[in-house]
Amino acid sequence: MTLVKATQQHYPKGDITRRVMALAVDFCGAWLLSSIAGSSQIGIQFVQIFVFIFAWLIFRVVVVYNNQGQSLGRWAFDLKILEVINGQIVNRIPQFQTLLLREGVICLSSLLLSIFLGNILLNPAAVVLLLPLIIDGGAALSDTQMRQAFHDRFFRTIIVSSRRGYSLDIKIKRLVEKFQRNVR
Repeated sequence: MTLVKATQQHYPKGDITRRVMALAVDFCGAWLLSSIAGSSQIGIQFVQIFVFIFAWLIFRVVVVYNNQGQSLGRWAFDLKILEVINGQIVNRIPQFQTLLLREGVICLSSLLLSIFLGNILLNPAAVVLLLPLIIDGGAALSDTQMRQAFHDRFFRTIIVSSRRGYSLDIKIKRLVEKFQRNVR
């Protein structure tokens, strides 16, 4: 009797463009909710920051944990989050605590992005607030094998393509192609 090593199931890595679009959908949802709570005063809006963080944690932790690793943005673009153990992708979503910590890091970068967007006209030097998000995303661009950002590497997670979703990127491509055919 011989032992045969089981082959690892192949998980296609999430495309960077789709990951950015999925993050944008989730960001816009949290930003929209926090903008409703904001006021027109100049300065730090603590209520707006609190609402943004609360909405982010609901969208990116609670929904993901209860929806097989997909937030609204990841569902729209056919992506999901999985665990990585010893360099191997495991077919399960991360634990709630891991998701909470991972999304806390991303929430901070996204919160800085929202502060930048709110202050770009008053203070163009606020572009410095984009650095954490750019550095974190740049790590995913430079990792050609696993496409993991710094937060993914640290919390041992990965974003992979899934079959379950809305396929918004494919539907938009089809609409653009149809529009181009009709224009000709």
